[in-house]
Amino acid sequence: MGVYELNRVELLKDVFLWAYERSAARYAALRQSLGEPNQFRIQYREKIRELVIQIVSKAMTLQHASEMIKAAANDLSDPDRPKFIENVETELLSLHEGNIARYWIRPSAFYLWKAGWNL
Repeated sequence: MGVYELNRVELLKDVFLWAYERSAARYAALRQSLGEPNQFRIQYREKIRELVIQIVSKAMTLQHASEMIKAAANDLSDPDRPKFIENVETELLSLHEGNIARYWIRPSAFYLWKAGWNL
């Protein structure tokens, strides 16, 4: 109202600066709490995603999935293999109804896979 009725544009400038500084401080705090991105996961995210999709969509058992993951890891360098296998297994173990959409997995495929996985 001060800008409109009193024609005081500096009031709007003050609000804008206050909001900008507050937003920058929040971003800095959030950025610091998140830490640095995991470069390994970024490097292999597509390969991990493809494996998770295949394993779930084909309703693989733990044994078949383990074999497939190890076969996919054979293409990687020696130091990356164990970390890759661990990352894929972690993704599979952490799958639930709330995060399957990131892998484009239908709920029906997820439930079918989950039933066989827990045997």
